[in-house]
Amino acid sequence: MTDTNVAQLPARGPLSTDVVRATAEQHGVCVRPFTMEVTDPETGAVKYIGVPCGSTVESVCLPCARKARALRMVQCREGWHLTEEPSTAAAKPTDDQRALVELRADLVAAYRDAMGADADDLREEIRSVDAELHQLGVRGRLPNPDGAAKRAPVRSTRRRQDAPNLPRRRVEKHTLGREFAGRFRPSMFVTLTCDTYGPVRSDGSPVDPGLYNYRRAARDAVHFASLVDRWWQNLRRVVGWDVQYFATVEPQRRAAPHLHTAIRGSIPHEVIRQVTAATYLQVWWPPHDEMVYGDGLVPVWDGERFVDPATRAPLTAWADAVDQVDEPAHVATFGTQVHSKGILGGSEEAGRHIGYLTKYLTKSTGEVISANTSSQRDHHDRLHAELLVTPCSPRCAVWLLYGIQPVGATSRTTPGHCKGRAHRRTTLGLPGRRVLVSRKWSGKTLLQHKADRAAFVTETLAAVGIVKPVRDTSALVWRKLAPGDRNAPPRDHLVMRAIAERVTWRAEYERALLAAQGPPGATADVSATRQLAA
Repeated sequence: MTDTNVAQLPARGPLSTDVVRATAEQHGVCVRPFTMEVTDPETGAVKYIGVPCGSTVESVCLPCARKARALRMVQCREGWHLTEEPSTAAAKPTDDQRALVELRADLVAAYRDAMGADADDLREEIRSVDAELHQLGVRGRLPNPDGAAKRAPVRSTRRRQDAPNLPRRRVEKHTLGREFAGRFRPSMFVTLTCDTYGPVRSDGSPVDPGLYNYRRAARDAVHFASLVDRWWQNLRRVVGWDVQYFATVEPQRRAAPHLHTAIRGSIPHEVIRQVTAATYLQVWWPPHDEMVYGDGLVPVWDGERFVDPATRAPLTAWADAVDQVDEPAHVATFGTQVHSKGILGGSEEAGRHIGYLTKYLTKSTGEVISANTSSQRDHHDRLHAELLVTPCSPRCAVWLLYGIQPVGATSRTTPGHCKGRAHRRTTLGLPGRRVLVSRKWSGKTLLQHKADRAAFVTETLAAVGIVKPVRDTSALVWRKLAPGDRNAPPRDHLVMRAIAERVTWRAEYERALLAAQGPPGATADVSATRQLAA
């Protein structure tokens, strides 16, 4: 067959799965839902429902990621230029929350009487319960199942001699900024960066890799979130009121993290620069400059603790190692580049900056810091190599390479291998939380913002006589099916059912919008309504 004949052959049609995925993305339907088996205990009826995956990464699920970004944009917009103090009253504990706390108490009691592998399993169950409690909205840390933690040694609170002094005021409880001319209440947009580690090229790679301070770059990345928390603390003490923020963490071209943040209220640019220059974080951790173990020689577990493989002497416990610290193992600071700008609420400029704040939230960290040149790849490889031997927390298994037993070490702990995000090649030390939001930003959680949007749509439909029946589902039994379960219907079936429901819902909503516009010639503007329900 000649090349001409091959070129004349018709192209192969797309796979049905690809068509279903493209249609789902067009209608904003999750392309990879997980299956829930729902049983009615009264009738015994069983049905299968596809629940959206909730991914925030476009390459995983485009519709879910776009919905998550839209919700963050609403959260940012509602809290940035508030004119009244947000309500922050704490809700009363629910029956589910109390039941989980009772279960946790039983697990802790059993854990203290258990030994070996049974204790490890119970510790994992306790962590699972803690995660579920946090998902149900419980804030704060629960007591350590191992008992009261050893009190950390007292450190001097005197400011470092090489850091500028900062004025300190009593922080008032209000969160709103000043109002100017009786009607203007501007806010701020601020960008903070890490310090320099050596000259870099336009692609972010070092001019001289041998002189680039990779150790400091790795440690600054690991402790960046704590440094940002210290910056907020200093800023509030200087301005004298409870500053609120919506911030996102992104990597620069050199792979160092930097912060974009919306701040409610107006703060002088000079004050922001002054606070940034004077903010530092002292990391009172044991020294970790030179490894004690490596090249195949690592500590071993003797049944109760980690010991030296040759002498069988137990390693120094984390708390004891901290007691011996006389000076900080690392001091993190911000760079000199600080960008601050005043923003008026409701302006086009505010909308652009909200889009800029949430620009990369639908991208995985690996997609944002991708390397396109050999020098970038070499730079990322060297930074990753340093992060592999940089402890990320008191529980990090990397501490074992420095002769220190980390907090919570068990027989399952592998020396030098930590699953924390800081050690991954795809993250290069960036914090796990990409979005940082203060508690009094909008006075609502993400779930409450989502409920507001659902309630708005329901009211819009009810206004034209479309009322959806509300069924009590509290008695239903829900069970998540594992992948490969024989009872699970094909995923494409669940997706197509969701597409049909979405098409019906969209038609009803469009009809409600047309009714809201009124008769021809009416000037009702429904663009904001469309955007809110998107």
